[in-house]
Amino acid sequence: MTAYSKFPERATGFSLIELGIVLFILTLMLASFLAPLATQVDQRNISDTQKSLNDFKETLIGFALANGRLPCPADPTIATGLPNAGVERATCTGANVNGVLPWTTLGVSETDAWGRRYTYRVTASFADAIAANTVTPPVTCTDTPTQSSFALCSQGDITITDGSSNIATNIPAVVVSHGKNGYGAYTSLGTQLSTAGAGPDELENTNANATFVSRLYTDNPAAAGGAFDDIVVWVSPNFLFNRMVAAGKLP
Repeated sequence: MTAYSKFPERATGFSLIELGIVLFILTLMLASFLAPLATQVDQRNISDTQKSLNDFKETLIGFALANGRLPCPADPTIATGLPNAGVERATCTGANVNGVLPWTTLGVSETDAWGRRYTYRVTASFADAIAANTVTPPVTCTDTPTQSSFALCSQGDITITDGSSNIATNIPAVVVSHGKNGYGAYTSLGTQLSTAGAGPDELENTNANATFVSRLYTDNPAAAGGAFDDIVVWVSPNFLFNRMVAAGKLP
């Protein structure tokens, strides 16, 4: 005779409520891991881009030592793979002093850690032919170098500010990464990203004039000057002059 329990067997497995609780806990745990991971990725991208920008300063000075001038910017609207992409323009006059870093000419990376090209501006008298002898400004320049397009008394026309006061003036050249948000940066397709949503300080780095902003990162749009994640480096005139003198290019 088969014996049967008078109590029904308890159902095994999770109920929908229990399963929902487990999934909720797993979601919280996953979010707690992903947030630090995203922060680490951002920090690595910033660090890698800052290192590249510092290397570019040395590359630009190396170009000046070899050629007696700084390079002209490349045309930012030429897509990668097309003729003259990343090649310095033939002349640096008028609007041509603005563009992107000529990565092909310099033999450096085209884009920053976020895949955008670096904005580059140069003072025209630091990037023309040696024979042009355009050593001004200032008008007091009287020495005419024979192995350089600029003289020891030449002054750059670029100013770097922190959004409210000047950090550096008379700068020959500047290079900008437009950071994670990429406002105003050019892509490898030769297209410019929108500046909608950019604060005043980031807009200053996209308006093709001779003033650039370099300040601490903030993601707070209510901060003075707005949110800011651009990374900016520039060629110091004194450092450039000292290297040119040491190489026998100046005076």
